[in-house]
Amino acid sequence: MIDDLVDILYPWPDAEDLVDGDEDALDAWRDDVADQRREFEQTLRLAEEHADGDWDPVLTEINAAQREIRAAEARKRMLVAYGREFIKPQPYQLKDLAAAAGMSISGTRSSYTVEDIAAVARRIGRQPRFRTDDTGE
Repeated sequence: MIDDLVDILYPWPDAEDLVDGDEDALDAWRDDVADQRREFEQTLRLAEEHADGDWDPVLTEINAAQREIRAAEARKRMLVAYGREFIKPQPYQLKDLAAAAGMSISGTRSSYTVEDIAAVARRIGRQPRFRTDDTGE
């Protein structure tokens, strides 16, 4: 099962995956993937060795993927909030943010919260721009 997970999550790069056909770059990429595969396999085998009977590597990796999705969604919300609330003098248009986010305009407008705005403000050290309207454009 661990070998299968390594193959699923860290597939070997193929020559057709390389955009410019640079063999040296492909070799370097394969070396990086080999290191990642080795490290991942060692981590799983160590976890298996020290786990109680309830540890399941498939469920563990599904859970890890779900955490990554939630983190990516939070990053996307903060980036949309930044584009709408912090860019001066004119914020990004909702249609452009929606296209980049893979969302509808109305979904983009409501995709972030005051908490997301506050998180962006803390991270960049400044307050959002003053809003005169909420037309979205």
